[in-house]
Amino acid sequence: MLAAVGRVERHRFVDAALRPRAYQDEALPIGRGQTISQPFTVAYQTMLLDVQAGDRVLEVGTGSGYQAAVLCELEARVFSVERHAPLLKRTDRLMEELGYRVVTRAGDGTRGWPGYAPFDGIVVTAGASGVPEPLLEQLRPPEDASDDGASRGGRLVVPVGDTEGQRMARFTRTGPGTAPEHYDRENFRSFRFVPLIGEHAD
Repeated sequence: MLAAVGRVERHRFVDAALRPRAYQDEALPIGRGQTISQPFTVAYQTMLLDVQAGDRVLEVGTGSGYQAAVLCELEARVFSVERHAPLLKRTDRLMEELGYRVVTRAGDGTRGWPGYAPFDGIVVTAGASGVPEPLLEQLRPPEDASDDGASRGGRLVVPVGDTEGQRMARFTRTGPGTAPEHYDRENFRSFRFVPLIGEHAD
């Protein structure tokens, strides 16, 4: 996973004026009130997703495209939703230029992307005050597991908390239904993300 992060040229995902800081471990502004996450954060969320080649992964919050590029380096099939259409248009051009194949759309990522569900992994790149139910529902059930015959269910990695800070959480689908008992929740270290905005963000 760290090798995948290392293969992505982070300076390509920030404005020219910020390129001298591109490889520092810090978040940087990318416009529209959004930021590119620090490399440690991207690596940490990717580690928790436990992506395997061929996994179908949904990203909520395309942003600069940096996280999606790391997922592509891991040979995932990446789908990404961004609510800022002008930002997404710019990112789409960059991803095409760099040769990363990502299916994107502008819209409300808290609704997920039912047309491409179920997902082996979902990563949310903004802080949620509550866990969006549609994302949990769109995780792959364990009996419908990935192409290699593995029996694990889909994983949702999302920072959960208020504007003062969030705790990274991972939800793993363990059963066929969508009741709470069909998901395992694990809590990890604290982070601070820009707020998640959308119909199911609370």
